[in-house]
Amino acid sequence: MTKATSPTEQVDFERYEAKYIIHPSLVPQIREFIQPFCIPDPNTSGDIPEYTLTTLQLDSPDLALYRASREEAINRFKLRVRAYGTEPKGPIFMEVKRRIKGVVVKSRCMIPREFFGPQLASPRRTQVPPFRTRRERSHFIEFTRLMDMLGARPVMLIRYTRESYFGSQDSYARLTFDRKLCYSPTRNWDVQPRNVKWWAMDSSEAMDRPFSGLVLEMKTYRDTPQWMVELTQRFSLVRTGFCKYALAMRLESEFTGLPSPSLDSFMYSAVGG
Repeated sequence: MTKATSPTEQVDFERYEAKYIIHPSLVPQIREFIQPFCIPDPNTSGDIPEYTLTTLQLDSPDLALYRASREEAINRFKLRVRAYGTEPKGPIFMEVKRRIKGVVVKSRCMIPREFFGPQLASPRRTQVPPFRTRRERSHFIEFTRLMDMLGARPVMLIRYTRESYFGSQDSYARLTFDRKLCYSPTRNWDVQPRNVKWWAMDSSEAMDRPFSGLVLEMKTYRDTPQWMVELTQRFSLVRTGFCKYALAMRLESEFTGLPSPSLDSFMYSAVGG
């Protein structure tokens, strides 16, 4: 049996991703279907293997990264910071997620929480976090290089509950259900803030479906396992482009009543204007 790797342990990813918006009623049926092929993600807990994930999205003053995603540029990337759980404790993960001609390439580094904050916005960084490996150190340097080049700063928080499984016999295969999607505009570096207003982003209107949906995602290396192929056929799954960050930005733009997002509008709403 292949040993599954926790997402908090991986620092390099190169894979294919397929996303589907599904009705909640399909989840128990899909769980039953994948049982012979999958094991729970070791980073999860509970009878349903899940965890809470919060992502802080960084972007440039002209929202270049959002616009590249919205326009589905062939080669694009995101700068994001992630934390697991709901309590503000544990390490922080800084991640560059690139999409290059349909292939997702991710690099990330883990740093102690006390090293993450607005001090990273200064090109004159006096403290370098400790890293587990030289590769993680190089990922940190690349993240901060891109951040400095764009003048990127915090723009949006996104939070959701992820139910996660790994293929038990595959070199790499992962299936996740994301539910309870919500967002909060921000200009702060706090990844897990308390007492903020979260706005739902999984309604039927937001997802342009006749139901409030979940995001099913399948991630593999080049060779897709046969059980994933059969899963899409059995449940007539229709692949869709879906970006949580882009959706949050669109919803906030509609909330502010502006024809297109701007950094000023998000900063205004982030401080309760």
